Amino acid sequence: MQRGLKLTDILITIVISIAFGILYKIWGPLYYAVKPFGLHIDQLIYGMWFMAATVAFLIIRKPGVALLAEIAASSGEFLMGSEFGLEVLLYGIIQGLFAELILFAFRYKRVDLFVISLAALSSCAGSLIMDFYKGYIGDLSTWNLTLFIVFRVISSILFTGVFAVSIVKALEATGVTNLVRASSKKDHEALDQ
Repeated sequence: MQRGLKLTDILITIVISIAFGILYKIWGPLYYAVKPFGLHIDQLIYGMWFMAATVAFLIIRKPGVALLAEIAASSGEFLMGSEFGLEVLLYGIIQGLFAELILFAFRYKRVDLFVISLAALSSCAGSLIMDFYKGYIGDLSTWNLTLFIVFRVISSILFTGVFAVSIVKALEATGVTNLVRASSKKDHEALDQ
């Protein structure tokens, strides 16, 4: 794997991220639409906001892509008038950075569901740290906070882990990702795990 990001890697990451930025913007009203159901049901769809990092990394597979993808996606969401305002950029940086740390820990070589799910959980942890810092969840009772965290963890693994791997696996089956990088048999086997 060639380590450094080329201009084409950056441009492809940004294009992927713009698509996710649009999706993130659409996701905001959905998040608020399910919130009135209570019991932190909204947290079950929260994991969508970390997906740009893992999908872009699975396609490009180079250091820095996860962080760049989350920054670009959150920037796109912000520019389209995110209801979360400027703080969406800060969340994007933290979530992308935390995903990047896990990928770095595996030296950017393992791309199986386990590692991608760990990256998802790491992004989730970053978002929870931000929530505590912003004071969103610090006053919740223990059972309520536990439910909140468990639902966000489930959502993170589902969207940013399982769905991201499935999307890229489907793209690889069509051959689209060969335009970005030549996928090997090893790549396919890693996604099948």
